[in-house]
Amino acid sequence: MSASPPKTPAAGRRRERLSAAEARRVALAAQGFAEPPLSRAVDTRALRSRVIDRVGLIQIDSVNVLQRAHYLPTFSRLGGYDVDLLDKLSHYAPRRLFEYWGHEASLIPVELHPHLRWRMRRAHDDAWGGMRRIATERPELVAAVLDDLRTRGPLPASQLAHLDAPRAPKGPWWDWSDVKRALEFLFWSGEITSARRRRFERLYDVPERVIPAAILAAPTPDDDEAQRTLLKVAARSLGIATEPDLRDYFRLPSAESKARVAELVENGDLLPVAVEGWSAPAYLAPGARVPRRVEARALVGPFDSLIWERPRVERVFGFRYRIEIYVPKEQRVHGYYVLPLLLGDELVARVDLKSDRAAGALLVQAAHAEPGAPAETAEALAVELRRMAAWLGLDDVVDVGAGDLSPALRAALAAA
Repeated sequence: MSASPPKTPAAGRRRERLSAAEARRVALAAQGFAEPPLSRAVDTRALRSRVIDRVGLIQIDSVNVLQRAHYLPTFSRLGGYDVDLLDKLSHYAPRRLFEYWGHEASLIPVELHPHLRWRMRRAHDDAWGGMRRIATERPELVAAVLDDLRTRGPLPASQLAHLDAPRAPKGPWWDWSDVKRALEFLFWSGEITSARRRRFERLYDVPERVIPAAILAAPTPDDDEAQRTLLKVAARSLGIATEPDLRDYFRLPSAESKARVAELVENGDLLPVAVEGWSAPAYLAPGARVPRRVEARALVGPFDSLIWERPRVERVFGFRYRIEIYVPKEQRVHGYYVLPLLLGDELVARVDLKSDRAAGALLVQAAHAEPGAPAETAEALAVELRRMAAWLGLDDVVDVGAGDLSPALRAALAAA
């Protein structure tokens, strides 16, 4: 990714109105896409300062057709890197990230643990139905699971199945056994956490063996204060946002989010602004930067925080994006695992990718350009695909699909 450095600070002067282009550049800068290329190999310091501190949390997803979702945001912002760097922050002491329900399942800085205890405390009311049912109908099983983890953890769900031996495990996550439901209730309630993942399987353990002692001993803020903190993190990471944008970042309850946003505005922690073309009121994070230009070039993963909330993506970028993983193949428009291409300050194309590790190739299953995409789109996409293939340890990029951009992309790949 290449970019020009941000030039104009919004802090120090009250912005009452932003153009659509300014808002777009604010959003990209806040997410870490307006930085100059890193002048050294990616290390832990760069990962923390230029990715985690910018995005606030990283979503986890099980789909592995290309690369695990939580590894992609760092590649998008910094290029090729050793994924063990992220694993070390989330697996080993000193623990910097913990896994919990933030924006879906997420890796979250441990400093935010106290500010999510309100959600843990509400598990009996807010957790999914199957979890709540087990906690209500089989509390003895929940207690047995917790006791076994205290004694033998960390453990995967498969090594706890004996606690419910008369009832055979039922299979994958959408058809959980009662032990798995008990584990997930305990996870939601904060009574257990994830020590690490092994081949993506979560290993559960009690927090006192995972979360730093100083974090566990930190006082628990009241719900209002905790939610204000989460909204400030969201505002910093989004740069410019509507209330629903801010709410969605940590999936806060609607009524509480609206009340907390009003309080943040009153305290000067959010600055109301009007944005050209936005029908809803917008809020600018204090200190948000308004770059004169952004010259980014990056493939953006489907679960990247830049594109979490689809109405925001359409509002900010004029880019209608839908994940089609659960759409029947014959009904898909753009493909199964589609990554937008960011070029400059626009999302100009989308590409459906798959890692064929047996063949050593990154497969392009479809490539589509957006209306008005610049002439250099195919060449820029070819460069990013080559970079991604090298990062994934693949030897080639092969366009095997369709889409209006595919002929030009094939030519660009051949030329490269």
